[in-house]
Formats: sequence, C-alpha cells, structure tokens
Amino acid sequence: MSVDQSVWISQYPLILASKSKTRRELLERAHFVPVIHVPEFDERAFEASIEAEFPVPADRARALASEKARLASLSFPQHYVIGADQILACDDTIVHKAQSLSDAKQQLAFLSGKTHHLISAFAIAQDGHILVEDHDIAHMTMREMTHEQIDQYCEQAGDAVLNNVGCYALEDLGVHLFERVEGDFFTVLGLPLERVIGFFRREGCLSL
Repeated sequence: MSVDQSVWISQYPLILASKSKTRRELLERAHFVPVIHVPEFDERAFEASIEAEFPVPADRARALASEKARLASLSFPQHYVIGADQILACDDTIVHKAQSLSDAKQQLAFLSGKTHHLISAFAIAQDGHILVEDHDIAHMTMREMTHEQIDQYCEQAGDAVLNNVGCYALEDLGVHLFERVEGDFFTVLGLPLERVIGFFRREGCLSL
C-alpha cells in the first residue's frame, strides 16, 4: 500500500515497535503504513524483573507493551509509537512461545480441553512518555485432542507453531484446535485494533 492510500495524516510516520507480521498486516489492512522499529529489549528478563510488581497477567502485558513503545519512541522524536504484547494464561500458569517442536507439543497437551485467556495489550508512546495503555482479553476453549492429533497438527503447521503464543494462528490452521472463542478477533490476533484507532481518531491523526 502506498502512503497516498493511507488514512494516517499526522506530520510524522506511525512507528510500530513489534516484529509481529500479523500486527503489521492488521494495521496495513486498516490503511495505516507503519514504519517497523523493534528496540533492543530482553523481553523475558524484563518480565522477570516486574513479576513481583505486576502479578496480574493483564497488568504485566500492559507493562511490557509500554516498555517496548517507550524505548522505541526515544529513537523517533515526536512520532507516535505503538508497542504491543500478548500473554496467554491458563490454570494460573503463563504460557510463553514454544522454543521447540517438542515444547509445542507439550504446551498443546496442557491446553487441550481447557479454556485459556489470551490477553492482548498495547501502549502508545511519544518522546519517551506513555500516552495511553490498554488491554483486552479473549477466552479460548481448545477441544480435547489426542497425542496423535497434536502430532498431526504440529506436522502440518510446521515451524509456524513457534511463531505464536499458544502454538496457533486462529486465522490459519489453528482454527481447527478450538471448540469456542469468546472475544474480539483483533484481540486474538494480538492488537485491539478498534481501541488503537479510537485513540488516533481522538488525536486527529486520521483522515476518516
């Protein structure tokens, strides 16, 4: 998409502080043309450092999103910068992205037949200051699966199971894993897009 087709009318380009292809595509389909800048950031170390301060997963997700946005905004004065984070919580356990195919199979076996909570948080920063932070939660009920079915899913999905928390992309093969999904589709994909758009509309950044 060209800049001429964008709805973004702020003086400075929008920055997305995320390497997520899905988040970039969500913004592009909504006719934003974000510049991608992922700051140097040890996410797991930062999360460990705030665990005691933010024991509630939603609070922790917002803190992670805010830190990403804040750090990236220091490199782009006067720009609006979006940071985002997604946390999966199930049975009082936070599940991170699988690090291997074996890890993915163990995670899917743990989630099988249960309802887990997918928390998508975002923050928007400018010049090192957080302007807004928010989150939304989707409730995902995974069907009961045998080890054979999990093996088949992982074989068909391939390395993609390592790209998303929970080992699935709902907009792709992952839709076959679920009995019920309660919540906003954009939240499941990792960015509560209506809330992001609402903020920028209030700021006068959009042509629509």
